[in-house]
Amino acid sequence: MSQNAGRLAIIAGSGFLPYYVAEAATDAGETPFIIRLQDQADLDWSKFENASVSVGDVSTLGRLLSGHGIDRVVLSGGVSRRPEWREIRPNFKMIAKMPSIIRTLLSGGDDTVLQMVIGLIEAQGARVIGAHEIAPGLLATTGSLGKIGPTDEDRRDIAKAAQAALALGALDVGQGSVSVGGRLVALEGVEGTDGMLSRVASLRAEGRISSRRKGVLVKLCKPQQDIRADLPTIGPSTVENAAKAGLAGIAIEAGRAFILDGESMLRIADDAGLFVCGIDVGLAGEMM
Repeated sequence: MSQNAGRLAIIAGSGFLPYYVAEAATDAGETPFIIRLQDQADLDWSKFENASVSVGDVSTLGRLLSGHGIDRVVLSGGVSRRPEWREIRPNFKMIAKMPSIIRTLLSGGDDTVLQMVIGLIEAQGARVIGAHEIAPGLLATTGSLGKIGPTDEDRRDIAKAAQAALALGALDVGQGSVSVGGRLVALEGVEGTDGMLSRVASLRAEGRISSRRKGVLVKLCKPQQDIRADLPTIGPSTVENAAKAGLAGIAIEAGRAFILDGESMLRIADDAGLFVCGIDVGLAGEMM
């Protein structure tokens, strides 16, 4: 049983990560309370005590946190859009911050918005912690994770794509990039990883990317990222889309990226002839 005095809440967006975190919390003796984001959370949460809240409704969120004795909050899962400033429902604690909130929603990058969200939640009296603190077993480890490892050519593509992913992340745009034959062919934008991979598959089909060289997807944390939210994540669909794009494999940041349904994902990767590996990135942004 957890030694914490209060209760854990998981603010759940889309995808399977929130569910894995909830299961890990339960295994650790917690009784997590699930706060489902309207139009985002797409799983059946009937197994857990839960409530729904709209993305911008901080007033209701504050009442839920205080009413259920929540002292820790995990942000988990995807959010496909940020709220319009008109959708924000403030409570008394955030009235003075509304001008800053509106500016951030209008012009801030994803990481900037997430840091604002963390600040708003902690202003309600709960501490935001990372999903990796609850489910450390989901984090990628260093080295080849499946039966297949990268070739020397793949390692050159990993280095090239990692350099680009770090530069992209520093601009607070995305976390992933694709390099084919030492040439950058795609950078992740608002469409997300699967959308980027679909674009690579289309470019390959059009003959705009070499059919003789495969290439690599790399996903890394943004250099300035608050690791309590939005760590890079891959799962079976990522591998399937990488295969459709004709890639040789995927490299993700060890210790700072999640692998979902790892057994199934690696089986798909092995069957498709793709490698999946964890890479170490130093504090200066260099591969170790």
